[in-house]
Amino acid sequence: MLDSKLKKFVKGHSAFQKVKFKKNEERFKRLVEEGQNPKALFIGCSDSRVMPDMITGAKPGDLFIIRNIGNFVAPYKPDEDYHSTASAIEYAVSILEVSDIIVCGHSHCGAIEALYANLPQTDENLHTIKWLDLGRDAKKIASLAYKGKDRAEMLRYTEKISVVYQLENLLTYPGIQRRIEEGNLFLHAWHYDLESGVIEHYDDEIFEFIPLSQK
Repeated sequence: MLDSKLKKFVKGHSAFQKVKFKKNEERFKRLVEEGQNPKALFIGCSDSRVMPDMITGAKPGDLFIIRNIGNFVAPYKPDEDYHSTASAIEYAVSILEVSDIIVCGHSHCGAIEALYANLPQTDENLHTIKWLDLGRDAKKIASLAYKGKDRAEMLRYTEKISVVYQLENLLTYPGIQRRIEEGNLFLHAWHYDLESGVIEHYDDEIFEFIPLSQK
């Protein structure tokens, strides 16, 4: 017996089969026959309010997507036994050979807020606390810049600067370094505002986030 909360997903799947799948049936068939050839790797947050395909207008096959808590990127560490984010990055860069990598943060991010909560470590959040370490540098910078100022502004700044730090972590991957040097891979830092629907991108010439529409 399905939980009542899941019944809407069953109905949604039925509607997908009857309408959206039928409308895009030829595209799905080509994706099976020809394989995937995504335009970009999109690294976003697991937050249920962030929908990569929806906010970019991407179609099936356009984006290779990685989602995790805080849209963080762990630096290259070949001595680790398991690393799902790292393996997906390597696959997208070296196998699928995407031309662009987008790291997209968002407003009201729970992971960023958690950086300021000083959560106690327990057996139930061991991996989460460790994972949040990837946002500590951004917190340090934002805490100094916004000391004694508006907390909401500090959180928005932390979200944005954290995305820039994740780009630095991406640069530790050999495959990414190689392809950037070859001139066929480009990195992008984005921030999506939940309230306005606006995506801003980091302009490394003026060191500011500006609306993507101005890119």
